[in-house]
Amino acid sequence: MRELVDKLQEERRLEKQEWICLIQDRNESLDEYIFEKARSERELYYGNKVYIRGLIEFTNYCKNDCYYCGIRRSNKKLERYRLTESQILDCCDIGYELGFRTFVLQGGEDGGYTDEKIVHLVQSMKALYPDCAVTLSIGEKKKESYEAFFQAGADRYLLRHETANANHYRKLHPEELTLENRIQCLMNLKEIGYQTGCGFMVGSPYQTADTLAEDMMFIQNFQPHMVGIGPFIPHHQTPFADMEGGSVELTLTLLGLLRIMIPNLLLPATTALGTLHPRGRERGMAAGANVVMPNLSPIDVREKYLLYDNKICTGDEAAESLQHLKQTMKDAGYEVVTSRGDFIHK
Repeated sequence: MRELVDKLQEERRLEKQEWICLIQDRNESLDEYIFEKARSERELYYGNKVYIRGLIEFTNYCKNDCYYCGIRRSNKKLERYRLTESQILDCCDIGYELGFRTFVLQGGEDGGYTDEKIVHLVQSMKALYPDCAVTLSIGEKKKESYEAFFQAGADRYLLRHETANANHYRKLHPEELTLENRIQCLMNLKEIGYQTGCGFMVGSPYQTADTLAEDMMFIQNFQPHMVGIGPFIPHHQTPFADMEGGSVELTLTLLGLLRIMIPNLLLPATTALGTLHPRGRERGMAAGANVVMPNLSPIDVREKYLLYDNKICTGDEAAESLQHLKQTMKDAGYEVVTSRGDFIHK
């Protein structure tokens, strides 16, 4: 199996059956081999630096009804909220003082936040914090919308593809959402000039080694600038409430393989990892990650943005715990830096 890892490091791509073998036959010894190579690849581009992003979850309204998501429109028990532009800029002000130089605006696909409002918000953020990057994660939009946000100053866009297999996609989403449109959105974002991120849940319902291999092949062909993966965690108000959650160990393996495949990726250790394991983020770094996203959202709304159950929202993922985060990363051999942390081209 190590020869497949060596081949990946040399050629930066594998065939589908080779991905399946690595996924199915992973073991602790192989993982250590993967992680060692992943760390050496990351150090070539980013050294021991960990980039922090200030996450602002600005709306939990969503028009979609994805079967895995806690803020899906059918969840009638969820208390909805929508931050005002003033509230969002207050979050940025706090974050800037703490040293954040990237702000991530994440929300459901909320019709109340029109394109015009997003454009004005991005323009305001860039005017007040010209040395900061703005990342958007607000779902599927028309190409003209993406272009307008980019012209307003947005730098990056995160849009998880969720799965590269159309049949699997259909099992995770209602009929009005299609993999074809999701992929087209990603293509549009990259063409416009965004630093573009895709990703998927590890262990999502009906996922197989075969579909995971297709995810890895999609990523090796698409060549994103960022990839966000984390273990699937069920939410009690969704159709997948009783489904088994994803594996921390497999998530770490895939993080390492992603780093080897695209050495200069921006690769987060996600909140989901930290939710399932007390040292999830540190283990993510040891597997090849180099980004963490502390929460800058107002404390009174954090518990309302629950994409899955038991999400940590007042602990070390929060901006208030930044000093502790810096210390834990330092203890693990990493340096949390206050810079934009842009994608480094080869």
